[in-house]
Amino acid sequence: MSTPAHLALTPEIDAFRQQFDQLANDADALVAPLSDEQFAWQLSPQAWSIAQCLDHLNMTARAYLPALDEGIAAAIRQGLYGEGPFAYWWLARLFVRTLEPPPRLRMKAPRTFLPPPARTRREIMAAFRAYQVQFVDRLRQANGLDLVRARVRSPAVSWIHMPLGTGFAAMTAHQRRHLWQARRVMSAVAFPG
Repeated sequence: MSTPAHLALTPEIDAFRQQFDQLANDADALVAPLSDEQFAWQLSPQAWSIAQCLDHLNMTARAYLPALDEGIAAAIRQGLYGEGPFAYWWLARLFVRTLEPPPRLRMKAPRTFLPPPARTRREIMAAFRAYQVQFVDRLRQANGLDLVRARVRSPAVSWIHMPLGTGFAAMTAHQRRHLWQARRVMSAVAFPG
């Protein structure tokens, strides 16, 4: 079913939508052939399993979605509308680039983003898929907003505010980074066959 013209997504918003859809498909394709043992396997107690990589993304989404809601609502209240294409400042572009795989800068995840123990594969994957749908919902809400002037607060560092478009780009880059990390788990020599 096609979207009516007055509800069509702007090109930049639609590009983000496509990325979130692709990331959901990539996660499904990565996990589908794995046994539960492979899904939960860790090279060492300090290394994350595929399950933990994906659940970390769930924890990040759970913290980030309310920040998106606040940023979108504030932009609507302020009437920050724009058509794009949008040009982001160099520091915002650098931030997104640091999140893309392979990691150039390694950081420990803040405690609030650490994956909880002992969640099942079904729970983790259902949550991941649901969060992708919620990100797309936020994109629809942001459709038509000026993605540079609208701001979103970082859930990790509350005093950092970034352009809304940078916030969406950071989420997609962060997801690509941890899917890349999950694929690396599978390449370990000791990975169960």
